[in-house]
Amino acid sequence: MADTIVDAVSRALDEAPPRNFRETVDLAVNLRDLDLNDPSKRVDESVVLPSGTGQETQIVVFASGETALRAEEVADQVLDGDDLEELGDDTDAAKDLADETDFFVAEASMMQDIGRFLGTVLGPRGKMPTPLQPDDDIVETVNRMKNTVQLRSRDRRTFHTRVGAQDMDSEEIADNIDVIVRRLEANLEKGPLNIDSMYVKTTMGPSVEVEA
Repeated sequence: MADTIVDAVSRALDEAPPRNFRETVDLAVNLRDLDLNDPSKRVDESVVLPSGTGQETQIVVFASGETALRAEEVADQVLDGDDLEELGDDTDAAKDLADETDFFVAEASMMQDIGRFLGTVLGPRGKMPTPLQPDDDIVETVNRMKNTVQLRSRDRRTFHTRVGAQDMDSEEIADNIDVIVRRLEANLEKGPLNIDSMYVKTTMGPSVEVEA
């Protein structure tokens, strides 16, 4: 990992004015030389951060039976088929749930119904559930998602993602940024050449350029 990333994070933390709440640390990525009108060229990735997000991640599980019981240990909310139908009839409640939730997980057998009842709400928000296959461990899946962030550019040249919290160590946040940068460089059409610039900042603090 480049020392320059650690330096940028340290500066962003040091220069942030004191606040009476725990700020998140965000990374802004500016892309170049990509036709983002073409959906296949857009960034749409889930990345597990090695040091965690430093924040609570809201996860809702659609499941029944034994899977639902186990999910209750780790998820913020567990919904069954009846709950799903009710949400399908109440668009405002479905939108509120979608906006409050970072990630959805659903038993694979429920995905068709979720598409039918909630597809028009979750789809445009990029929040369709991750399908849980019969052999998948729901506890392990949810715990991994608690450390996951979504990189999503849509059709915009600049996008943001959470990389930590203000009270985390600079090296931990820099590790998270390093993983994100590596993923972007591996998956963008021209690798590092498609990244114009990157900036790190706390919620209310000044932006500091990251030299990857």
